[in-house]
Amino acid sequence: MHIKSPYPPPPDLPPNEPLNVFNVMFNRPDQKEWTDFTLYVDSTTGKKLKYSAYRKRMEYVTTALGAPISKGGLGLGIEGGTDLETRDDGTLVRPVKEMVGIMSENSSDYSVLVNSLLAGTIPYALISAYSTRFELLHALKLTHLTRLFVQAKHLPLVVPAAKEVGIPMDRIYVIDGGDHEMVQGHTTLFGLIEGVHRKVIPPVGVRPAKMNTLAYLIFSSGTSGLPKAVMITHGSLASSLLQFATVLQSNTNPPPVLPTPEGIPIGLGFLPMHHVYGLGTYCQRNWFSPATFIMIPRWSVNEALRIIKKYGLTHLNLVPAALHQLVHHPDITKDHFKTLIAATCGAAYTPSALVDQFQKYLPVQIDFLLGYGMSEATYNASGQPPDGVTSSTGKPLHKTHGEGAIGVLNAGTEARILREDGTDADVGEVGEFYVKGGNVVPGYWENSEANRETFVRFDDEDGRYGGRWLRTGDRMWSDADGALFYADRSKDTLKVSGSQVSPVEIENVLLAHPEKLITDVTVAGVTPNDLVVSTSTESRKELGEKVPRAWVVLSEAGKRLGEQNVLGVLDRWHRESLSRYKWLRGGIGIVQEIPKNPTGKTLRRVLVDEYERDLKSRRSKL
Repeated sequence: MHIKSPYPPPPDLPPNEPLNVFNVMFNRPDQKEWTDFTLYVDSTTGKKLKYSAYRKRMEYVTTALGAPISKGGLGLGIEGGTDLETRDDGTLVRPVKEMVGIMSENSSDYSVLVNSLLAGTIPYALISAYSTRFELLHALKLTHLTRLFVQAKHLPLVVPAAKEVGIPMDRIYVIDGGDHEMVQGHTTLFGLIEGVHRKVIPPVGVRPAKMNTLAYLIFSSGTSGLPKAVMITHGSLASSLLQFATVLQSNTNPPPVLPTPEGIPIGLGFLPMHHVYGLGTYCQRNWFSPATFIMIPRWSVNEALRIIKKYGLTHLNLVPAALHQLVHHPDITKDHFKTLIAATCGAAYTPSALVDQFQKYLPVQIDFLLGYGMSEATYNASGQPPDGVTSSTGKPLHKTHGEGAIGVLNAGTEARILREDGTDADVGEVGEFYVKGGNVVPGYWENSEANRETFVRFDDEDGRYGGRWLRTGDRMWSDADGALFYADRSKDTLKVSGSQVSPVEIENVLLAHPEKLITDVTVAGVTPNDLVVSTSTESRKELGEKVPRAWVVLSEAGKRLGEQNVLGVLDRWHRESLSRYKWLRGGIGIVQEIPKNPTGKTLRRVLVDEYERDLKSRRSKL
């Protein structure tokens, strides 16, 4: 099935003219009409940062980073940005001279730093603030970092790792030094700004870039192997932002008047800025209309509930793990959300049952928007249309509902849904999802094998499918109007007796039990348990076939019923609800929590590995 966006096309980007995405975010004519507003509020101190002060701080940091060494700056980006000259396999033709790493929890200065680096065409790499030593070393070695901005509390981890890969100690800077110019022997971001004042360094303006100028590297979730570094260019980011702007401009409804102190939306800034969702929400897309974000360094459900109530939040950007914690918190009440008018959930699949639970705590029904995004598409590929949006033909676009509903394609994008044999799926038929558009990135940093697997071209006679397509690895289906619905992850899909089995389908069945005995669940394929010998088990072993197993977290009702009783009830329930080949032949296990990464993606591999180790141990004792 070939699907095109219903929106008007976004403006074209000139391929050979100077382009810096900083100008798309900060130097637009409409921004001259804005009055000053509160941009960020530090949740721990209550300190506010105004939009005007933020822009001034960016100017100082851009100057500190980019001014020549002879004038007191760091001299970064002097020779212009790094254009991505690549070979056919996606590998770089020439190395990058400077690559700045950032490893920090959320803060307003994180936002200042990343956008100052964009202005100076200085490529950077975003490293998870939750990295272990092994993960940090992988990131440092892969990206060839030359400098690093970190929080002071991460110095004990970062300094030994930096020495191991050869990063000089005077090239490690502290991002959260407060009003100190040095912390533990390292220059702070504040110290760099003070240097601009003290040395009276002339301002460094926004440097020109090209479509293929590298903007930054952002790590994928690493669901298969080690995390990969996704290359975001000025062109791919600008395309993504203009797609977003086109959707906003298609809205024919006037903006709502909000009962907030400044009359603008107030949101919660907890999504990690090193992740595409947090970076895009708090540092990139927020420049298209004024909004305030209450910033918290990292997620805490207790802190989130306090802030939601104290500041009267109007908008929430969530991930499934955070949404799950909110709806199951013992102190949650409708009073927390009396000012909320809209919420979104992304970064991982969100069950409709979880959304329904959340809606019960809302005084009124609100827009709860689900979309589909990934780092390889710079931010997202689809989303639910806002109220009042019309398509390029003038037809009103409506939100879609139901399990897996993720809206319609972004402006300027097209998609294909293909069967396993490479033919187009029909309307309503599940297949693998491919996307094409200016927001699709050039590829992965120094990973030719992954580039060949993920970014593909189709051979077709009429040229309908020309160009480069992103193979997402996710399975979708579409209705006749082009509305998209998520089915599951291709790599998570199991083959049992020749038939495909979706873990998500089984999860939804278990969550739908009317007695609500569980609060969370995940399903994955495991080795058949040959301790229970049967002909079917032996044949599956020989074929290397996996069988589905579920791990569940008990609700209070489930705990009262008792573990063994719950297992019996769920076993009978899923057998009554699903075809035989979808039954949980790997069994059902009870766990205290489902392991997830900071952005809410379920870490099925952790549970599978634990199960396989236990199974191997039991076999060895026979």
